[in-house]
Amino acid sequence: MKKITGGVASPRGFEAASAAAGIKYRDRDDMALLYSSSPCVAAGTFTSNIVKAAPVVWDRNIVETYGTAQAAVINSGIANACTGKEGYDICRKTADEAGKVLHIDPDKVFVASTGVIGMQIDIDRVINGIQILSGKKEHSDKAGSDAASAIMTTDTKRKETAFEFELDGKKAIIGGMCKGSGMIHPNMCTMLAFITTDAAISKEMLQKALRDDVKDSFNMVSVDGDTSTNDTALLLANGLAGNAEITEENADYHSFCLALHEVTSFLARSMAGDGEGATALLEVKVTGAADKAQAVLIAKSVVSSNLVKTAIAGHDANWGRILCAMGYSGAEFDPENVDLFFESAAGRILIFSQGTAAGYSEEEATKILSEPEITVTADIHMGDAGATAWGCDLTHGYININADYRS
Repeated sequence: MKKITGGVASPRGFEAASAAAGIKYRDRDDMALLYSSSPCVAAGTFTSNIVKAAPVVWDRNIVETYGTAQAAVINSGIANACTGKEGYDICRKTADEAGKVLHIDPDKVFVASTGVIGMQIDIDRVINGIQILSGKKEHSDKAGSDAASAIMTTDTKRKETAFEFELDGKKAIIGGMCKGSGMIHPNMCTMLAFITTDAAISKEMLQKALRDDVKDSFNMVSVDGDTSTNDTALLLANGLAGNAEITEENADYHSFCLALHEVTSFLARSMAGDGEGATALLEVKVTGAADKAQAVLIAKSVVSSNLVKTAIAGHDANWGRILCAMGYSGAEFDPENVDLFFESAAGRILIFSQGTAAGYSEEEATKILSEPEITVTADIHMGDAGATAWGCDLTHGYININADYRS
């Protein structure tokens, strides 16, 4: 397996495009299209929020009813959430127009939106955008990158990646893009993620691969503790790699899952590091756990703690906040048998051991915590299980961005 240049338009048969439709923004591309020259099997996971945006309902129906798709139309700026019947009708009209210009079944067109909740989308602008997109779509790295940029809202950088791997002696490619910066919390987050592959795999195995993977990738991210109405992760596979179709949990299935996790974990880290107002990516690793569930509880609790986040923002080695967050996580462990470490490009330091502060240098700890990527490792010495969660520091920038988000 190797990382390659590209994103969602890298696998065979996939095309992408972006357009400035003026949905909300007036100075940038705000619509994107993904298209496969061949029908795809499709998998998806969606927000756990009871309040679900119209596109989530639309897309979930496609996944559960058909399990196949051939295109996705995405807009940024307006979320099409809490918009009633009109909002769902906009999904239908969007899919109808895309189906018409792409000459495919409208029920095979995913629709996704991200942005302000409660605003209605101007369908005329959407239709105009689709017409532009259909004329621009192409199979190129640039087209994929442009699409990744078009779906951003408060993101400061586009998020995309691609990997090449082998299945059944054939070269296969998997690529992905996502957006996400705020309203992000485990159990999906304000993220739209689109993953494409030319691997041949059954829809049952594709859905299993995605469902199992998000537990260790997208569901291990937290920026601010808010779970969105629009969270959507879609995975499309068109089979053009020519490998024997994966229909069971064999060696090829595990190779596919490894490649999928390379994409999703990269995108998860990218979202966490680009959290609204963030200056640092915070990675929390729990090792030595009795089982995976225990490790997940602790890692999520620490990465979600506002007090931990603000300590990281201040480059302050306030390990007490980390122990506190571990303690209220709901997981059982012995605080007298915990080792805590800070690590970054500036070095690694033991800060807590055997129930008390280790003999560390505050100056060295501050230096380590001043890097743009920081890892906190908690070894609880109870077993061989572990888990990793990703978040970011919490700064005044988060308040500035969200205080006037609608204006």
